[in-house]
Amino acid sequence: MTKKVVLLVEYDGSAYKGWQAQKYDVPSVQENIEKALSVIANHKVSVVCAGRTDSGVHASAQVVHFETDVERSERSWTLGVNTHLPSDIAVVAARYVDDEFHARFSALSRRYRYVIYQSALRPALLSKGLTWTYKTLDVERMKAAATCFLGTHDFSSFRAVGCQANTPTRTILNFSVQQLGQYVVLDVRANAFLHHMIRNFAGVLMTIGAGEKPVSWAKEVLEAKDRTKGGITAPPTGLYFVDAEYPEHFNVPQRPLGPHFLPYVEEPEYVLSR
Repeated sequence: MTKKVVLLVEYDGSAYKGWQAQKYDVPSVQENIEKALSVIANHKVSVVCAGRTDSGVHASAQVVHFETDVERSERSWTLGVNTHLPSDIAVVAARYVDDEFHARFSALSRRYRYVIYQSALRPALLSKGLTWTYKTLDVERMKAAATCFLGTHDFSSFRAVGCQANTPTRTILNFSVQQLGQYVVLDVRANAFLHHMIRNFAGVLMTIGAGEKPVSWAKEVLEAKDRTKGGITAPPTGLYFVDAEYPEHFNVPQRPLGPHFLPYVEEPEYVLSR
């Protein structure tokens, strides 16, 4: 009898060309997970994730599902699989779920955090897990600018040129900006995201935070519906997939929001519309 298993997966994306397995011989997170699962299941396993991440992007709680017709304990799907994974990928939870569950299509929302480290000198530790800026950022200006992204909009100005989404319209349910010592954390939850969307948000907000553009520029970029008006795309190093929300009856495992090197990040109030 075929059963469905959901996993929470944590990974450092620095060494990978993104989540998705590719035709060419390049390292991907998906390929490594499928190989490890196939060893434990003793059959070829294919996985589906909640949200594909780009080259260099990380995850503290990527949600993955797969199907199998073998009996294994949830411990085998975690500790057993981890023995066959590289040190920068780990399964942190596993659970059998209802056959109707789908990691991508059952998700009500997805959540990312973008971590900026501001210092006059570049960091050596976690250098591939942060986006460093030598500029001093005004977080209050960044907060004020981010409010224009809340709600449902055409985000053409914030999608990559090669984005393959059928529509640029997305709904931002929450967008918070918090300062934690030398860290500035962007916390964004939406029904779905466009390619490079958060990195383009970060590029605009960092420019505003540095005083190089007025707060009103964020709204001007949004209303232009033109990627060329949006400035730089921020690096992938600071971006983390931290959560996907599902209907409660699926009983998907949860863990504290990451990335876990951060001090406590306040849980923001979700805003459904402006």
